[in-house]
Amino acid sequence: INAEYMGFEDPAKHDGSKIFAYQNSWGLTTRTLGVMIMIHSDNKGLVLPPKIAPTQVVVIPCGLTAKATAEDKERLFGVCSLTAQRLKAAGVRAKADLREHYTPGWRFADWELKGVPLRLEIGPKDLEKDQALGCRRDIGGKDNKITLPLKDIEGAVISTLDTIQRDLFERAKQERDSHVVQVKEWKDFTSTLNQRNLILAPVCSKPDVEVQIKAMSAKESQQQTDERAPSMGAKCLCIPFEQPPLEAGTKCII
Repeated sequence: INAEYMGFEDPAKHDGSKIFAYQNSWGLTTRTLGVMIMIHSDNKGLVLPPKIAPTQVVVIPCGLTAKATAEDKERLFGVCSLTAQRLKAAGVRAKADLREHYTPGWRFADWELKGVPLRLEIGPKDLEKDQALGCRRDIGGKDNKITLPLKDIEGAVISTLDTIQRDLFERAKQERDSHVVQVKEWKDFTSTLNQRNLILAPVCSKPDVEVQIKAMSAKESQQQTDERAPSMGAKCLCIPFEQPPLEAGTKCII
């Protein structure tokens, strides 16, 4: 936003004169949220990192059959509710889903869609073994199942959430790093960019060079047959703190 349009009447004066607003940018936008969703999520829905998930753990009772008595149900629901309370007391954002008008399977899918990092399933057989079945949202297939002891559910859940957070970060970092390509000559620039890569290139600090890079890459991209080519051209984003070594005499990319 241009600062000249952010004026308002000076409250200390009564002559209609204006002063300008102080502005800060912390660099966090809806684009950041969009990138997070695109990087981590899958065809089942959201996959949220534990540190920012509104609900980190959901506890769901399951495994009750038609032969289960009212006492069996009450005991199971009580343990699920207590487990969620214990996790909350330990600082975990947890809740028990005790909705009876939905099947356990429906509730599993509902919380997967919402991206809750960890689901705890507790059934009659789990109570006998004093355990809960944990399901990690960040891992698909049968490999997402882990057994957690109810006796130390707080420590087990916190450790699992830390592992999920770390694994999500490492997978995302590995994906990003695999698409960072060093380019030293312009002839390789646009073709590398069109392969959905981030380019690490030697660029001098002149502002008009950034404009040239954008214009030249946009023009060359329009000549590409690949519809995924970035028609808006390349944008100079940042100067990495860790710089790759350059040979003596290396010149600006253009």
